[in-house]
Amino acid sequence: MRLAQKENMKNSVTRIVLVAISVGLELYAVFLAVSWLDEWSDLAYVIIRVLAVTVVLLIYGQHKNAAVKMPWIILILLVPVLGLVLYVLMGSQLGVLKMKHRFAKADIELAHYMDQNQDVIAEIRQKDIGLSNEAWYLYSNTAYPMYRNTKTEYFCDAADGIASQVEAIKSAKKFIFMEYFAIEDAECFAAMKQILYDKAAAGVEVRIFYDDVGSISYLSGQFIRLMEKHGIKCRDFNPANPVINVFMNNRDHRKMTIVDGRIGFTGGYNIADEYVNITHPHGHWKDAGVRIEGDAVRSMTLTFLEMWNVDMNTDWNDDVKTFCSAEDTFRTEGDGYVQPYADSPLDNEHTGENVYMNMLNAAENYVYITTPYLILSDEMTKSLTLAARRGVDVRIITPRIPDKKIVFKVTRSYYAVLAHAGVRIYEYVPGFIHAKTFVSDDDSAVVGTVNMDFRSLNIHFEDGILFMKGSLPQKVRTDFLSTMEKSEEVTGVYLRRSTALRVTQCILRLFSPLF
Repeated sequence: MRLAQKENMKNSVTRIVLVAISVGLELYAVFLAVSWLDEWSDLAYVIIRVLAVTVVLLIYGQHKNAAVKMPWIILILLVPVLGLVLYVLMGSQLGVLKMKHRFAKADIELAHYMDQNQDVIAEIRQKDIGLSNEAWYLYSNTAYPMYRNTKTEYFCDAADGIASQVEAIKSAKKFIFMEYFAIEDAECFAAMKQILYDKAAAGVEVRIFYDDVGSISYLSGQFIRLMEKHGIKCRDFNPANPVINVFMNNRDHRKMTIVDGRIGFTGGYNIADEYVNITHPHGHWKDAGVRIEGDAVRSMTLTFLEMWNVDMNTDWNDDVKTFCSAEDTFRTEGDGYVQPYADSPLDNEHTGENVYMNMLNAAENYVYITTPYLILSDEMTKSLTLAARRGVDVRIITPRIPDKKIVFKVTRSYYAVLAHAGVRIYEYVPGFIHAKTFVSDDDSAVVGTVNMDFRSLNIHFEDGILFMKGSLPQKVRTDFLSTMEKSEEVTGVYLRRSTALRVTQCILRLFSPLF
């Protein structure tokens, strides 16, 4: 196995280097061509300047967060040629129109398969109108319903989540769907790989879907061939290739395992050794996840089938009839309400961010948050600080040991503005906290894949589950307080910053939406 891992790593590094060199050369060629025109033609000079101003005005007029628009505006005005080239390739929607059309069509079809039980909404409204409004927001804007009749289980450690997934996979009789940002064909995955082989051989439909960039340092093309050899349908999402591709910036950051439409898992962890502390590249890895069983798994199944079929531009109606028919119900006793949802960068609904802000805006007593990255929009910053200023106990835990040093510096740059408003900030001392959890007032919580940064909130495909009432929010709160005991409060430290640090952080924050 170690030889295979080394070979995969070698192939991955080679592939990354080749793709980076190819794309870099293409960008350089475009830049040289435009620069040559700019330098040797007065008409081209005027056209480029007029085009730059026009694009800046178009960007300014977009209904986007100001923090996302500002770095593009500054870059295009300061360096028109480079700014325009980069914007067309990375910042505009021109290169993703085809995929936007596919997902828009699929979203309409998805809505036809979703049905909100109005009695469930009525029950929540009687208990808490604020919570019912949150549930209604998700259904009316993204088509994802709120369910009852669903059992829930919370994992404060990724290893426990993986162990539970292994047991669930063993029970599969109809299908197993797995969708992950990163899969490593190593010790962690080995716990379930042979079971997947055996299930596929027994006639169970097994599908594995992973993000190519997320897994590029773990897997080579041989992985797909190996899975298919054992009867498993396997795909890599949005493969990195040596041709400039705007859509390549949009990654599948979702993490789901679904068994028979009856049991579903999601959370912060991928299927890789570092997530379960087999390896320790960033100290102790702290993550979280959930298991749901019952009616609500239907939404997760439909989410997987939509992504699987849109990726290949295939009709997914037969898949829905086969794996997610309306007759397939798996009701179990549940003590709360469960609402799985997904977020896409190709629509105009920033679902992940809106769910978080709705919780902040409705909170009365407390909001506790864990996130590996803290790169905030103006709206999110205002929601956090306003909640703290009206007396809500807002606390955030971020890592002490980073996985990305520049992003870590940007994260720390937000501490001061939050601390001035009364938000309490902690860093997880043993290592890297990767859990993405929100919990408020003991009656609502979100566990999923959505980081508090621009990539998760604007660029990636994400998923999460909103929990209301029941015991799960209290379990998330308990885990937060336990994690806080292993963390150091840094609120006061970052109220005092040198001028040099302030300037550096301002520059990093200005261009953080481009990271």
